[in-house]
Amino acid sequence: MNANKNILLSVQDLKVYFHSEDEIARAVDGISFDVQREETVCLVGESGCGKTVTALGIMGLVPIPPGEIAGGRILLRDINLLDFNDAEMQKIRGNQIAMIFQEPLTSLNPVFTIGDQIGEAINIHENIPENEVIKRSQQLLKDVGIDSPAERLNDYPHQLSGGQRQRVMIAMALACDPDLVIADEPTTALDVTVQAQILRLLDAIQRKRSMSVLYITHDLGVVSKVADRVCVMYAGIIAEQGNREHLFREPKHPYTQALLASLPSREKRGQRLYSIPGTVPNPAYKPRGCPFHPRCPHAIQKCREQYPGMCDYGNGHRARCPVLFDGGGENGCE
Repeated sequence: MNANKNILLSVQDLKVYFHSEDEIARAVDGISFDVQREETVCLVGESGCGKTVTALGIMGLVPIPPGEIAGGRILLRDINLLDFNDAEMQKIRGNQIAMIFQEPLTSLNPVFTIGDQIGEAINIHENIPENEVIKRSQQLLKDVGIDSPAERLNDYPHQLSGGQRQRVMIAMALACDPDLVIADEPTTALDVTVQAQILRLLDAIQRKRSMSVLYITHDLGVVSKVADRVCVMYAGIIAEQGNREHLFREPKHPYTQALLASLPSREKRGQRLYSIPGTVPNPAYKPRGCPFHPRCPHAIQKCREQYPGMCDYGNGHRARCPVLFDGGGENGCE
């Protein structure tokens, strides 16, 4: 049981593997993090690092087979969601935890109206009259900034712009007032202006409804705007986690340092941006030892042989790199 009663979600040593005939892909390989009430936690990393699989694991949407929850716990208010069957998880999804998916055009059903789809999200969890469903659906569209909400309920997804479709996805996620919203790259396909609008909208709704948000992204620029705490993922593990300000000011893991070095800035104008050499390893063929060592400028022989433990820098700031540990933490390294 969590000693900290402010923790809403606690992911503990979660492992999600995918099986094929001759290999096992360790997409998520033993990650742990918490989301506190009314907090925004950002899960950040390159494509293929396991961010979305983590979200699907939390939602109980990993396809089994070929997927497998190979270990760990996912505690929602101290109740392990991995003990629930699919029928029990259906009562959790949308009601207590909701998800905003990455691409609304593929997530929304093209043959049903917007009103039908928002109404379905409400009807799954609540037994209320149809006129109340319509009234709430209109209010949800109004809350997410869609003009003429009564008319939009009769529209189909293809009749809306990309920004409007994403707002509809947000409205559906909010339909039953969940405690936690998982936002999986909700602004990736949008232009910069609309992206900023969506980020402001999510922030305003979170404050109004006192929700927690688990924000999944590869964009550190977005992280710098929305995060309270940050978990940096690499090859299925969490390389570093901590308060946003501490992590951006004093990154402790070579991967985090490299990600921040690759960000554009005014100071770097006219200069070639840093690029991390190599690629994220195939989850079925991870290198021995630290999975980042083939790309790391600080790697020593120990990194190639031993899986690194977490080093504690205090105040919740931890990094999985004993080589760069400066001895300034509370508890040293695992």
